[in-house]
Amino acid sequence: MTPRAIFLFLMAVAAFLATSCTGSLFKVKPVTELPALPASSRSADAGGVTIRVAPLLTDEQSQELFEANLPVSGVLAVRIEMDFQSGVPVELKRARFHLRDAQNQEWKLLSAKTAVSRIMKANGVFAYNPNSRKQFEKEFGSYAIDLKTPLSSSDSRRQGFLFFQTPDKRPVRSDRQLTLTVERLAQPASITIN
Repeated sequence: MTPRAIFLFLMAVAAFLATSCTGSLFKVKPVTELPALPASSRSADAGGVTIRVAPLLTDEQSQELFEANLPVSGVLAVRIEMDFQSGVPVELKRARFHLRDAQNQEWKLLSAKTAVSRIMKANGVFAYNPNSRKQFEKEFGSYAIDLKTPLSSSDSRRQGFLFFQTPDKRPVRSDRQLTLTVERLAQPASITIN
């Protein structure tokens, strides 16, 4: 093969790869298809706000929602719902969420973008189209709970996921006893999950 033929072949391969990877890295289910919180969800009052926590996702549910096995990547998605009861609007951006296990180890709260990085690393995804990653970050991030907008009587319910990383960055074990603590609201609240 001549150098020109090799160059043209490489350009064709590069063009094929660029066009074949324009979708998201993982097929994330649209947020509109998220079912209501189950009746078995646990709740606590945080002074004007009721916080409900859904049972943890199974590996299969995680795979169905995000097309990625979050527990294998050391990422735990905790689905919560916050209901405004009454009083003055509640600034959620001040709230602090802590997740501790039975050994009193604190799990690190992750942004959706950081959770995406952990998922990609655990799945060995290193070569990808940057637009595909942005699309995955956008779709995955749409599941994160909005903590920037205050809760008020006009916007009284908020739900979504908080993403936590295991203390040792190892896969999530389903047998762990976990407690979610919410601070810096009108009063602190703790909910045992799992």
